[in-house]
Amino acid sequence: MTTTSPPSSAPLAAPSRTGAGPAALAAVRDLRGRARRRMTLALGGLAVVLVGLLAVRVLLGQYTITIPDFVRILGGKTIPGASYIVMESKLPRAVGAALAGAAFGASGALFRRTLRNPLASPDLLGISGGAAAGAVSALALFDAPGIGMAIGALVGGLVTAGIVLAFARSGPAASGGATSAMGSETVIVAGIAIAALAQVLVAQLVLGLDRWDLQTVAVWTSGSLGMATWTRITALALALVVLLPLAGAVHAALAPADLGADLAHGLGARPERWGFAALVVGALLASAATAAFGPLAFVALLATPLARGLTGGVPSLPASALVGAVIVVLADFLASELVPGVRLPTGILTGAAGAPLMLWLLLRSKARL
Repeated sequence: MTTTSPPSSAPLAAPSRTGAGPAALAAVRDLRGRARRRMTLALGGLAVVLVGLLAVRVLLGQYTITIPDFVRILGGKTIPGASYIVMESKLPRAVGAALAGAAFGASGALFRRTLRNPLASPDLLGISGGAAAGAVSALALFDAPGIGMAIGALVGGLVTAGIVLAFARSGPAASGGATSAMGSETVIVAGIAIAALAQVLVAQLVLGLDRWDLQTVAVWTSGSLGMATWTRITALALALVVLLPLAGAVHAALAPADLGADLAHGLGARPERWGFAALVVGALLASAATAAFGPLAFVALLATPLARGLTGGVPSLPASALVGAVIVVLADFLASELVPGVRLPTGILTGAAGAPLMLWLLLRSKARL
């Protein structure tokens, strides 16, 4: 007697194979569409908020400017009192704050994606501290204010970045590639140590400064938009025209590293090379902003997690740059208008806002750190 197997298995298998593919693709397309819509809304919303804050910063405050007067001033008409306040104080501070915030925010996005650590920022990695030490060294040792301090800040930031990278590659995780090494606690500890050394160097150098230079350093190291001039703004804008597109390209090239070093290599990516490039570009961004207006504390640290919250956890360098710009413009407005008759350094407010966030991130990350 011949027996046959039940015919039910073959008919059931075919529909599952033919139906699973289109359904899965549709689900993936739906998720991607929702992610794109959320990203578009986040970027559009941040742009609108930034424009609104810029308008508030320029038009409102202890000295208010009407929109028609503002338009006339931009058109070249001189209005006694108002023209000077707008063109030499309010507008430069607003534009400078937006540019510096964008630079710090983009720098924070690069460091966060490269190091894969929520505490990764130019502040904790010593980049801002190294830039500050370089600027003060240029003034104290070479009597080079202005452009000399800017060059010193760039050199100091890059030297610090090189030291941090050297420590990262020599750490215990270095055998897993540069990217995995940079994700270890070695980088954070090295950055904190370098930042402390930079603070000691600055403190030692200021002892030999005269009263005028000491006042310049005091204002600069606190992070103040009161130094905003069209010359500084132009220099920073030219730097960002070059650095921001580079930062965007490097940030996008690091996307495969989010899947892990092994899988990234399997896909043909080279996270070590792009990680080094990200560190260099991020250091240049932070150093350029620091050279212009001083070390605005914790802007990079604040911008990246806030941007990821708005984009649903998707890393986005434009979102981080916009959030950084919003933070600095808002902080500068509050620093100028919060206490009548008193103008606080902008860096004091960003530092006050960033310190609790840093402690919260540290508590969340203590299992890994």
